[in-house]
Amino acid sequence: MPTITVSKKGLLKQIGKHMSDEELKEKIIFLGISFEGLKEDEVTVEINPNRPDLLSEQGLGRALASFVGTKKGLRKYIVKNSGAKVVIDKSVEKIRPCTACAIVKNLKFDDEKIREIIQIQEKLHVSFGRNRKRVAIGIYPLEHIKLPIYYKALKPDEIKFQPLESTRVMSGGQIISQHPTGKEYGYLLEGFDKYPVFIDANNEILSMPPIINSHKTGKVSEKTTEVFIECSGFDLIIMEQCLNILVTTMADMGGKIYSMDLNYPDKKRITPNLEPAKMKVDLKYVNKILGIELNEANLKLCLEKMGFEYEAKTKKVMVPAYRTDILHMIDFAEDIGIAYGYDNIPEIIPRVATTGEEDELEVFSDRIREILIGHGFIEVKNYCLASKDDQSKHCNQNHELVEIKNSQAEERNVMRSWIIPTLLRTLSENKHREYPQNIFEIGAVFKNDRDTKTETGVKEEISLALVMSSEEIDFTRIKQVLDNLLKALNLNASVEETIHTSFIKGRVGKIITDKKEIAVIGEITPEVLSNFGLIMPVVAFEINMTQVFNLLKNKNEN
Repeated sequence: MPTITVSKKGLLKQIGKHMSDEELKEKIIFLGISFEGLKEDEVTVEINPNRPDLLSEQGLGRALASFVGTKKGLRKYIVKNSGAKVVIDKSVEKIRPCTACAIVKNLKFDDEKIREIIQIQEKLHVSFGRNRKRVAIGIYPLEHIKLPIYYKALKPDEIKFQPLESTRVMSGGQIISQHPTGKEYGYLLEGFDKYPVFIDANNEILSMPPIINSHKTGKVSEKTTEVFIECSGFDLIIMEQCLNILVTTMADMGGKIYSMDLNYPDKKRITPNLEPAKMKVDLKYVNKILGIELNEANLKLCLEKMGFEYEAKTKKVMVPAYRTDILHMIDFAEDIGIAYGYDNIPEIIPRVATTGEEDELEVFSDRIREILIGHGFIEVKNYCLASKDDQSKHCNQNHELVEIKNSQAEERNVMRSWIIPTLLRTLSENKHREYPQNIFEIGAVFKNDRDTKTETGVKEEISLALVMSSEEIDFTRIKQVLDNLLKALNLNASVEETIHTSFIKGRVGKIITDKKEIAVIGEITPEVLSNFGLIMPVVAFEINMTQVFNLLKNKNEN
């Protein structure tokens, strides 16, 4: 989890209240933040990954001010229209297609403020931005830029500028191969014949995202009073969320926020949008989850203590635009529990006595893990939420998927129906690592099943997927791994040739045991590999673990 160090003096100024060291420590801990230490004027805390809005002195101070009661309720920010434009060219569509931008004026920078800006940018890159894979941030002194700004892709040898803190002009290719930051993050542009750049009306390059800013047009100094901010990546909603965190942080520094018009090839957007979202809250649900008896007045007070605003008439909560973690009513329950104080919730002994024991399927899964790790495979863990395109389109499939209503991110808009696509995405994000790459995952998959007796009509099963990637990998090698696994499980099975559009025709089979299909195995097609940005060959298999477990259990019982 990311750790930040902030000024105690600055933090107390944000809170608007004098507090002793012990009191400050106590409030930070009660807010659900890990307190790491206090040394002279420096306060060090560890921030949970779901709260990127706290990754700055201003964000932390804003949350604490609400919590201690000096500035309760929803913070309101004014966004003025700058009339400035950012033109997004179609050339970035398949490289890094999205950006969200803003201008902040009336800033007064000193060494401390610049350090704070650098810290939140770096921490957002590492956590919320996932080491710049999901989001890359650029902050530029507006006095060196002529509007409008253009976001386009150019060939590496057409890109020439002096990278930040460099002593010479370099081409795009030289930055990737010679500059320290280029060497570290160059893999994010691997496989592309063009690189994205931001360029102003004077044809001056501002940056080459997600790598580095220009030293001439991208270095903020104490003389800077106005900045241009851009977030680039793959999901516009994520870009806007990141931008909202940055501009509200700068507004709390005294800045004035101005929007920009984004001209995409097929649409127009205006960012930032700091209008709060409205979400319904169910008091009965909150009381049931927390085991307390709040009334509506208490609910309102608790929500205001956490920086929300409650509308009693509509039973809705106004959620600040920088709170990216509020996705479901359970998130309100968590915040209300923090505001109420977990130490104030009475301890109650459960009325039902139970005896705990290990789940049989999990014991079986652990056995599989031991076998595969013994064969040199590395286990990975991915989210059960996945990208609809990865699960279907990118794999040449047309699955009926369990979709997430009102999803806040395109990369997490469905429940995965199989695991191989998520492993291909894992390989895609680790192309810069050494080969061979042999990984597996055991986890849940979800399918619409109208016959199921569950409330949601969704059937959940456990699946095992395994992929191998190297220059010399083929069907024979992965078939050997599967045979060894089935032999270790004492399970007789046969392979029958089949057609599966994610695999190469003639190099794919279905695994049959006891007249039931339990798995698919084969070599991934070049088209699918290309969709995931992969160059190395990949072979894979996926087994329905729930089905195999039940087969073996019935066999042993009989």
